[in-house]
Formats: sequence, C-alpha cells, structure tokens
Amino acid sequence: MSAGDLLLRVEGLRISIPTDDGVAQILDHVDLRIPRGRIVGVVGESGCGKSTLARAVLGILPRAARVDAGRIVFEGEDLLALDQRELTRRIRGKEIGFIPQDPFLALNPTFKVGTQLLEIMRWHAPDGGDGGGGRRGAHRARLLDLLRAVQIADPEAALDRYPHQFSGGQRQRLLIAGALACRPRLVIADEPTTALDVTTQLQILRLLRDLANRFGLSMLFVTHDFGVVAQLCDDVMVMYAGQSVEGGGTAEILERPRHPYTQLLLACHPDRAQDLAGIPGTVASPLAPPPGCRFHPRCPSARPDCAVARPATVVDAGGHAVGCVLYHAGAVPAARPS
Repeated sequence: MSAGDLLLRVEGLRISIPTDDGVAQILDHVDLRIPRGRIVGVVGESGCGKSTLARAVLGILPRAARVDAGRIVFEGEDLLALDQRELTRRIRGKEIGFIPQDPFLALNPTFKVGTQLLEIMRWHAPDGGDGGGGRRGAHRARLLDLLRAVQIADPEAALDRYPHQFSGGQRQRLLIAGALACRPRLVIADEPTTALDVTTQLQILRLLRDLANRFGLSMLFVTHDFGVVAQLCDDVMVMYAGQSVEGGGTAEILERPRHPYTQLLLACHPDRAQDLAGIPGTVASPLAPPPGCRFHPRCPSARPDCAVARPATVVDAGGHAVGCVLYHAGAVPAARPS
C-alpha cells in the first residue's frame, strides 16, 4: 500500500509519563496504518495503551506525558510537530472527529443539546468563525440533517431538549452527529458502546458502519471486544502492554491469528470458548515492563530470546504483520491453542 492510500500512519510511537513511582512507559514503538475509507480497530486488554494511542492522535495527552520517539502523520503532516493552538485551529474537531466512551458524561447537563452541538460547529466547521446569521442557519440545517442520519426522532425538538431527556443510546447518536458535524476525514471512537446494553450496542455499530460508507469516512475504533471488531472493522491492530503485536485485515486475523497473544485473546471470546477462559497473569506494568516482548512472561510459546529484545515485525505479501520470534526467518510457528 502506497503512502498516498493512507490517511493516517503512526510510526514507532513511544510515550512515557513521569510518576511518583518512576517513569511509566505507556507506549513502546507502536505502529498503525489507517487507509482512506477503512475502519481500523485497535483491540487489547484494559491497560494496553489503546486510549493513549487515540489521545496521542488527537493531541490531548496528559500535560506530563512525553513523546520520546515516533511520528503521527495525517495527510502527509506530522501532527507531533504542531502546537496545541494549531491542532485546535486546523485539525482537532475539523479534520479529526471524536466519539467519546461514556454518553452519560460527555454532554453538559446544564445546556441544551442544540447549544452544545452548534458550538462545536461554530468553532470547527470549515465555514465557521464569524458568527454570522447565515452561517448559523447553515450549521443548524446541517445538524438537523445529521440528526436524521443518526435516527434521532423529531430533530427540531431534540435540539431544544437537555441531555437527561435522552436515553443512553440516543445520547451516543447525538455524540456521533457532533463528531460528524464538521465533515472530518477521520473519526476516532474510544469504546463508544461500552456503556450501552447489547441491543443498543448492535444498533450503534450498524449505524457507524452505514455512516462511514455514506460519508466516506476513515475510522479508528478502540475496543477490548473482538466481537465488536468482527461486526464493524475492516482491519485490526492488536496491542499488548503498549506494543503493537499484530495487524492486518479483520477476516485474516480472526481466521489465522499468529501472535500467541492474539490467539489467546480470541480463545477467551464467548463465541469460541467452550468454558470460561482467561489468560494467566496480568498485563505488564508500564512502570516496570519486562524486556523484549512484553508478553513473554505470560506466553506459552516463549523462548529465551523473547526476553532479549523486542521482536522485529514481519509482514507477509497480504499485509498481515506480526511481531513475534516464532515468525522470523527459519522459525517454526507454534501450534494455536485449542
């Protein structure tokens, strides 16, 4: 895939945060590719750095966070080279939209929904900025169209209601409309269905897929659930303890997982496990990560060289990438766990 086919690429990203107990190595040489018009899932256990990666792309990391290495290239421009003012003016909210995790906390309960969503458009819409009545009218008309697209009943009345007057699923639809309001090229969704019941979750996933196709969006979808990945994503990148360990097309990863962590993670899914299953041990602490491959203390296929250095990433002709010594030249892959 040529660079021109990629909307976003993350290369060798390393992020650390100083704490009272030492320096936490949150991300360790993470790589990610998002092609134009594709939905890419980032999946892994809690604490693997998925949300930190999403926030790094948005430029909303904690103030103490340090980017030690790497690049985040969006439309040929390294976002890490931009200051916060430039990110806010040109990128965040305008070129890159965001759907937050919790629909119950993301909206201000003291303001009407219309006021909050139109304020986003006032600051970030491509034709916004002067507060003119004509533009306010155009923004309102577009917002009403989006509310219809996300299946909010009676959009005119919805704009005059407060957040508490909507259900969780309706609030998430409002946040999706807000993320699309300024016609972004990329939308980042940080586990946006976690707080919803299963039926509503399925509705939201179908809605996101339909909207991505309708508006030609690329999407970065953060989740811990391979079931969600199977429903929504074209491609997937698996993270473990701040490292990207495997990536490729969703169907390929689901049918032929190569990294032992991906295999074990899939084996835990209720659709595949015959009994309650889990992965022994816990995710490595970013304050004291193990050397080499961070998964090796929990890995049933670990070799002595796994603890020496992080394995190089091997990419096959189909774009399936895996960072594991089992797939280096001359190595014999271990059998998949049953």
